[in-house]
Amino acid sequence: MPGRMLTWDEAVRLFERRRDAWLAEDLDAYLALFAPGLEFRSPVHAEPLGHAAFADLVRASNARMRPVSFDFERLAVHGDDVLAEWRIRIAERATGRIVEYSGMSACRIAGGLIAWWREYWDPAELGLRR
Repeated sequence: MPGRMLTWDEAVRLFERRRDAWLAEDLDAYLALFAPGLEFRSPVHAEPLGHAAFADLVRASNARMRPVSFDFERLAVHGDDVLAEWRIRIAERATGRIVEYSGMSACRIAGGLIAWWREYWDPAELGLRR
């Protein structure tokens, strides 16, 4: 319905579906939650990635790292924008080493899908440089 604002419960359900698909390593279900016209940015992606490049990033990451946990600390909704603070644990597939990091994301929901996504986290926690 055009003009209808996202409810907190709708945002929570979308984020739960996203978390559950990621933890189950169901990458098709995970990627289906993002709109075809997605614009994604992170601390290591200064230029926005579209859906295809984001999908490649997700698949490459999953090939290297196994999801362990994904916890939402806080979730706030303002109109169609959602802010989430989270903590993630992943395990390197090759060594089993556990990596834990936390961050914040901001996104816009359109038509029930994530249309715009920006993550904020410290690349040093993952051994990455910008």
